[in-house]
Amino acid sequence: MCGIAGMISFTEELRTQEKIFEQMQDTIVRRGPDQRGIFLADHAALIHTRLAVIDPEGGRQPMTFGDERDVYTIVYNGELYNTAELRQELNRAGFSFETYADTEVILKAYMHWGADCVRQFNGIFAFAVWEHHAGRLFLARDRIGVKPLFYHLSSERLLFGSELKAILAHPSVPHEIGIDGISQLLLFGPGRTPGCGVFKGMRELKPAHCAYYTKHGWEESCYWKLEAGTHTENFDQTAEHIRFLLTDAIRRQLVSDVPLGTFLSGGLDSSLISSVAAREFAESGKELHTFSVDYTDNDKYFRASKFQPNSDPAYIRRMQEYLQCTHHWTVIDTPALSGALSEAVEARDLPGMVDVDASLLLFCKEIREHVTVTLSGECADELFGGYPWYRDPEIRAAYGFPWSQSTAYRMGFARPEIAELLHQRQDIDREYQATLARTALLPDETPTESRMREMMRLNLDWFMQTLLDRKDRMSMYSALEVRVPFCDYRIAQYLYNVPWEFKEHGGYEKGLLRTAMQDYLPKEILWRKKSPYPKTHNPNYLTTVTEMLEQRLQNPDAPVLQIVTREALEHLLHGNDNVQWYGQLMTRPQTIAYFWQIDYWMEHYQVRIAVS
Repeated sequence: MCGIAGMISFTEELRTQEKIFEQMQDTIVRRGPDQRGIFLADHAALIHTRLAVIDPEGGRQPMTFGDERDVYTIVYNGELYNTAELRQELNRAGFSFETYADTEVILKAYMHWGADCVRQFNGIFAFAVWEHHAGRLFLARDRIGVKPLFYHLSSERLLFGSELKAILAHPSVPHEIGIDGISQLLLFGPGRTPGCGVFKGMRELKPAHCAYYTKHGWEESCYWKLEAGTHTENFDQTAEHIRFLLTDAIRRQLVSDVPLGTFLSGGLDSSLISSVAAREFAESGKELHTFSVDYTDNDKYFRASKFQPNSDPAYIRRMQEYLQCTHHWTVIDTPALSGALSEAVEARDLPGMVDVDASLLLFCKEIREHVTVTLSGECADELFGGYPWYRDPEIRAAYGFPWSQSTAYRMGFARPEIAELLHQRQDIDREYQATLARTALLPDETPTESRMREMMRLNLDWFMQTLLDRKDRMSMYSALEVRVPFCDYRIAQYLYNVPWEFKEHGGYEKGLLRTAMQDYLPKEILWRKKSPYPKTHNPNYLTTVTEMLEQRLQNPDAPVLQIVTREALEHLLHGNDNVQWYGQLMTRPQTIAYFWQIDYWMEHYQVRIAVS
């Protein structure tokens, strides 16, 4: 895993701008502290910071290879999980290799297949290849969108980077948001519309997209999408198929030349990954390291709810006993959690999931003291239908994004002139309808099956992207590589066509997954009811974030007041509203913290409002 950035301009001499490119590089050095490199040509600059995981010596970047027809230079962030197979295929095509790094495989795959190389890859990636003779740049991002790739396109140049901060470091890029950006913050946040970079002119290459940039402009295309098809396997065959796909994905992602461990929450998903990993490690005489997070006094203040029926520690200890692994606890207290809200903004470059972000950031810092790579259970719920909004018929049938049914509540914070513009735009309705429209359906399927495909499309395009943003930024802030086996595109494509009655087999959320993997877990873990990412239940957190926002509002020119009214924030601080802002993990304390983050973000990034 690494940080990448760069600039292409056909009207400027880039060799004279090395200082600027070094400044861009400095912003992403946390992603890759092991090695730095910059490639400079007349019209191209490619920037890299490396976290060495495979072939530390041979995988240096930018990497350049060529033949008599052309020379190619790549900067790449990610991991390729079918490297061995592709290397063999390229060997047969006449290519030889000088390193063991997947970077060389990706570059030579591009030299062989051109843009179609991305169809050959199983992995998580964002990369850029400069063709020296042709004078064009190729950009690509993995199918699911695990690795980020932002860009800013103007008439003079293309800038790109793993994080917004790398592009914002270029003096030509204004730190401005318009009504589009305000809409993202107030109506969609902490999520983002697919492809939106919030700042004016900022975009993100969408998952499963690639693009060319030449002196003639920008040309983008989609190389993969979920396809609807008839599922022909019975339940037992389906369970066996899932068992193969998941265990294969996990095994492929255990390859590393540096220490590797797993997240372990005591829930189904991380426990499954840890169990498969522990067995693989045991076969080679190694012991798995697992990692869990908890909060000071959570055992004292935890109260069971519909969304969080039980707490994690007892289940984690059961898994620790079952796996016989080396286990590490991180316990976070309120001062550290609230204190990390600013770092979480700087890691994401945007307001985010507040304490859910901050706790993961602190957790990853601790994990990085022991290992460089971890595996995590993200995205099982989106694919297998584990969230409450999949299974509750009333929530499932409701119009709009199921994790954010609070549009009117959100709009109530806006200044009147902002609210009027947002009402005119109807952004939520437009984006919701657009997502349904790009959902692949079969003409003769039942209304339930059609709706479940829509729900999966909504979750993959929106909610899952927010979680992947969070996981990438909070982990890479400490140069920790986190792999997500459930995001294997083969699993997503297969599950898209599995009937809903199979997915909720036995009346359990993720009943298919539980049945398929029943030999890997003790029964009390296998059939444990879903519990979300752990958050603090300490009432001190509400007190602390309330004081933090009150303190910022003592400034009569607090930046957030350019967007929302003081009266609405005062009501939030001192009223009794407990509306879900973004799923069950963001209610009143988190909403208060979210507005604190907006104010901090606007100040720290010197954000200017430019509504025209």
